[in-house]
Amino acid sequence: MSQSPGCKMPDILKTDEGKERRVGIEIELSGLGYETLVNLMARFLEAEPDLRSRYVTKLETDLGTFTIELDSDPIKDLDLADDRLPDSIRELGGQAMEVIDAAAERIVPLEIISPPIPFSDAPRIEALTEMLRKEGALGSREAIYYAFGLQLNPELPDLTPDSLVRYLQAFAALYEWLKSRHQLDISRKFTTYIEPWSSRYTEILMRDDYAPDQEQLMRDYLEYNPTRNRALDLLPLFAHLDSALLGRYVDDPRIKSRPTLHYRLPDCDIDNPSWHFSSVWNDWIILEQIASNASQLAELRALFREGNKISLRNLTHSWLDTTSDWLQSRGYV
Repeated sequence: MSQSPGCKMPDILKTDEGKERRVGIEIELSGLGYETLVNLMARFLEAEPDLRSRYVTKLETDLGTFTIELDSDPIKDLDLADDRLPDSIRELGGQAMEVIDAAAERIVPLEIISPPIPFSDAPRIEALTEMLRKEGALGSREAIYYAFGLQLNPELPDLTPDSLVRYLQAFAALYEWLKSRHQLDISRKFTTYIEPWSSRYTEILMRDDYAPDQEQLMRDYLEYNPTRNRALDLLPLFAHLDSALLGRYVDDPRIKSRPTLHYRLPDCDIDNPSWHFSSVWNDWIILEQIASNASQLAELRALFREGNKISLRNLTHSWLDTTSDWLQSRGYV
């Protein structure tokens, strides 16, 4: 088993209001029954489970409310306790649900959804994932039909267009590198919900003179990426900034307004002894550091534009190689 590298912190740890930045975390996994997972989480978090519906449980903790659920609305929403159903249907349905439950818990991921927690509490999620691994939690590599993710929803230092552009430029430059490190499972590679941004959009984004106001930034993105299915999904943020403008491009009730980015790329490889939550976290922190360093971001952006040109070097040297070499030369890896 490899040793955890520990969770690093970015240089900018507070918002422009002086409060510590927070992050929401979503973990998909299998290998544990629903009740087993709830009991393990309750013991780890020292909280009393509050069952809200068939497969939705809330845990009130010192960090806020954690949610544990089965990631399938049709199964979660089945309610055989509804007294409007005839007794015969409820009895027959109860027998059938035992079969459905057993199958669902093997195929459909169980999901842990954290509240927005302070960045400095990220090590507690590291300890949580290590505990779940020891208890038998399984990740994406266990079966071809598993496509489990680990999602981060980091709060931004501020919501100015300039700040947003820097984060987006850093992500566009690092996408291939991040994918090579954290998008391991073949089943997720064939899904659509972690696709990169449109190349036509990144051409606009990576220009040296790109300095849009908020409306133009949103329009540029939504013109080419009017979907939740992106490795870095901006729609929750846009719903927070200007829901009316977002609604002209996308109508999706699943979009939840929040002042965060929605990083969906990484696999949850929780049963792999070499995998750690902190590895995913620390690579995101590298993006944070580059976004806050104007000279390094400009240098990487210039390399990105050069890498998109037709040249002999680009025919023999991939952008992933270029990014890896650059990060190593700057001491990031």
